[in-house]
Amino acid sequence: MSSNKKYWKSVEELENSSIVEALRNNEFVEEIPTDEFLGNADALATSGTSRRDFLKYVGFSTAAVTLAACEGPVHKSIPYVLQPEQIIPGVADYYATTVFDGFDFANLLVKTREGRPIKIENNTISGAKFSANARIHASILSLYDSMRLKEPKLDGKNSSWSAVDLKIKSSIADAKAKGGQVVLLTNTLASPSTEKLIGEFIAKNPNAKHVVYDAVSSSEALDAFQTVYGERALVDYDFSKASLIVSVGADFLGDWQGGGYDSGYAKGRIPQNGKMSRHFQFESNMTLSGAAADKRIPMTGADQKQVLVQIYNIVAGASVPVSLEAKFKTEAVKAAQQLKAAGSKGVLVSGIEDKNAQLLVLAINQALASEAFTTVGTRQIRKGSNAVVAQLVKDMNAGSVHTLIMSGVNPVYTLADSASFEAGLKKVKTSVAFSLKEDETASVTTIAAPVAHYLEAWGDVEITKGTYSLTQPTIRPIFNTKQFQDVLLSLNGIPGTFYDYIKANSAGIIAGSSWNKVLHDGVFVVGSAALAGGAVDYAAAANAVSKSKPAGDFELVLYTKTGLGDGQQANNPWLQEFPDPITRVSWDNYVTVSNADAKKLGLTNEIVANGGLNGSYATITLVDGAKLENVPVIVQPGQAVGTVGLAVGYGRKAALKEEMQVGLNAYALYKNFNNVQAVSSIVKANGVHEFACVQGQKTLMGRGDIIKETTLEVFNSKDAEHWNPQPMVSLDHQEVEATTVDLWESFDRSTGHHFNLSIDLNACTGCGACVIACHAENNVPVVGKAEVRRSRDMHWLRIDRYYSSESTFEGDNERKENIAGLSSSLSTFNEMEKAGDNPQVAFQPVMCQHCNHAPCETVCPVAATSHGREGQNHMAYNRCVGTRYCANNCPYKVRRFNWFLYNKNSEFDYHMNDDLGRMVLNPDVNVRSRGVMEKCSMCIQMTQATKLKAKNEGRPVVDGEFQTACSSACSSGAMIFGDVNDKESKVAKLAADERSYHLLEHVGTKPNVVYHVKVRNT
Repeated sequence: MSSNKKYWKSVEELENSSIVEALRNNEFVEEIPTDEFLGNADALATSGTSRRDFLKYVGFSTAAVTLAACEGPVHKSIPYVLQPEQIIPGVADYYATTVFDGFDFANLLVKTREGRPIKIENNTISGAKFSANARIHASILSLYDSMRLKEPKLDGKNSSWSAVDLKIKSSIADAKAKGGQVVLLTNTLASPSTEKLIGEFIAKNPNAKHVVYDAVSSSEALDAFQTVYGERALVDYDFSKASLIVSVGADFLGDWQGGGYDSGYAKGRIPQNGKMSRHFQFESNMTLSGAAADKRIPMTGADQKQVLVQIYNIVAGASVPVSLEAKFKTEAVKAAQQLKAAGSKGVLVSGIEDKNAQLLVLAINQALASEAFTTVGTRQIRKGSNAVVAQLVKDMNAGSVHTLIMSGVNPVYTLADSASFEAGLKKVKTSVAFSLKEDETASVTTIAAPVAHYLEAWGDVEITKGTYSLTQPTIRPIFNTKQFQDVLLSLNGIPGTFYDYIKANSAGIIAGSSWNKVLHDGVFVVGSAALAGGAVDYAAAANAVSKSKPAGDFELVLYTKTGLGDGQQANNPWLQEFPDPITRVSWDNYVTVSNADAKKLGLTNEIVANGGLNGSYATITLVDGAKLENVPVIVQPGQAVGTVGLAVGYGRKAALKEEMQVGLNAYALYKNFNNVQAVSSIVKANGVHEFACVQGQKTLMGRGDIIKETTLEVFNSKDAEHWNPQPMVSLDHQEVEATTVDLWESFDRSTGHHFNLSIDLNACTGCGACVIACHAENNVPVVGKAEVRRSRDMHWLRIDRYYSSESTFEGDNERKENIAGLSSSLSTFNEMEKAGDNPQVAFQPVMCQHCNHAPCETVCPVAATSHGREGQNHMAYNRCVGTRYCANNCPYKVRRFNWFLYNKNSEFDYHMNDDLGRMVLNPDVNVRSRGVMEKCSMCIQMTQATKLKAKNEGRPVVDGEFQTACSSACSSGAMIFGDVNDKESKVAKLAADERSYHLLEHVGTKPNVVYHVKVRNT
């Protein structure tokens, strides 16, 4: 049967807190600030107020907000003196490009308007396989970062490029004369032309060498792969070919080995012909992969190593001794047996930072002959070596490095032992940092050289072996910047630009195609052969791994958050305000602790009267004495007992606006590049931290079947009315489906277009790319931590995260079915609101549902919100007077009130407060002034542009051409947008599918957003 199990959104809700209950029933928890207009807050608070006075106050405040809303900015228009031939005002241009910044990568289309890049889209041409994540979508805003390094600096003072070139050349000549080392320290480049250029530099300067440094290391996996296959690369897994996936400490739906696996994974997760893949996850932190898994087993990193050996024993037929608790051994044996039975349709991945453990991963997949594991087209996006980087720091401190030239790295911030690096830097005669910003490293080097943003630069990239991509500029350099490669050309004495060099170098790669064709497409598939593996002593590796034991009372598990990643874009307000998919906290990093450990340590979270979340502080000390003090605490359901989690990428200060200087630098604890660290103590510290957490806000809890889910067995064996029941109401004393009863006479919507958005809960991984894409497309403002805490975030699209009460779906159903009588019902449902140690998780994107019978439309006194013939619920901002009646009447809590003018307001010093930052604004969507309601428009500007384009070309719109920002950003295929009046369209078929349902269907709003029942393969 369908699930009626109770969900809880936060730990505080489990205790039936009176504050949580009050917040649930009161969306606007703070009073209307009438004192700002009346100027007498004390009198207003203490006097008895008559109905007439009340209406006078409300009328005055409403009028003031209305007047403020009418104060739209006025600008003079300046035409082009000589209009560029390719630019047509009002018409967008798209350029294919590829991004790789050493951490994130994707094949992109960049939307430009009047010469300004304003939006990132996914390149869907054949061969372009990597889509943009939330950070890449936000990188368009980093182009317009006013804190970028604008011109070269020499010894901390503004200089010129000619002076910088002269200084670098003279230093290299001096190093050659004195026998000193010249070191190029870069991130992984994955660029054939740049690597060739560096090779030529080293050939010209035999005393030079190239060191590759990845801030978040994959060195152990690279070492293992190189040992077996002779190439320093990573496997590009294809999860669409796996019927069984076992992950041991690898968040492959997050940033593990660069991410980008969600598309292939989602293909196997949507039930088709009664089948879907099955997923086991062994991990410490609650991750996106753990949230999506059918079976999640929380455990320490030491236990994960033992699990890996146990699986190796069963799959490879070995007998290495294993030390595991019985409950963990049972789950490991079950996963291993199913993996062996799956054979070539099974795959195992692991994020354990240990070369021997990674060798076992290769051995297991070889034994399975896994189709998802292939050595064809290996990933080239990580090349760094921990040992080589450590040796460089030693050489610097020994005084043997004369000249250090850095590009794309920030070791003063990201190295755990940054003090040693800084000390060594003082012994280097000339240090150069090629950087977008005057960051922690660039601020202490001899030369700080500003480089172009990837949207201003030329480049080539080989993300996977055999796939060649080009990076092209979409705007002229905004500042006095230079590419690192152009400086290398000058140092090598090669005339011309890097564009010329790439074009010449590409001729031998793109044989059979042309430069213009590859530049237009953005990608060219060359192809590559499979690598042959060598003989390796896997048994010795298994024995080494089996000897691992816990080194402290707790384990600290470091990770990268979906929002900030490795911290390169810490000055990006879109990413800072992006709520973490798991904790739903923005503007912070924090230590995550299990409920059991939190009680032992006296660590707490609580929701306070204004709806904000507060938490304790803790001091973490590693066994080697390294310490991080006053770390905010989040009590995280699903966190493995004996472990705590902490995200890197925060705590930056250099070249950041004050508002973005948040969090603590967890890289200080990233010792020996190991993401698992032994902790000697965790102690509660003084004080209370105020979080900006949206999880308890705008809740739909208690409103019926929000998440519908079932098991694959029930889905295959029972009719749809059993696992997707329709709500029933009484009509003339007869039970009928709620959807057949109307209070309104419906319009005929069968002619013209009628838009629907389909969201498949099985495919949604909670990655949040849609949230940032919506920000970019619709000029959604950033409001800051204090306002988010007050439940005033302006996100038009949110991704609700729900926890179930039991560790398995079947367990919930069994408890419900065993209820006998009223008292048993009350006690059982009360118990089911309490969290298990390992809850199931479901993500649900929620935006305006564009109801055909919209309750917001009937209560608006000025008809500011109305319905269109094509299904969209419109907002006329100029009519809106900010009564907020529509928000109170919306059962989905998706309407946002514009409390302030966020544009050109120093109180909100984000991108809309400076001229450069406003260059990212979409001219097709107006910037809202203070005092209006705003919400998802189903990107009506995009649908209108699509219709006009088809009309100009004299053809009908084809299926898939209609898109919204969220649907085009969704790489997993969870969101499909289109015209349901086109009966052959994909969205029409999805809307008619037996898994489809609407949110709060019993209310009778008839939404145009369709959800699909979540099916678990448990």
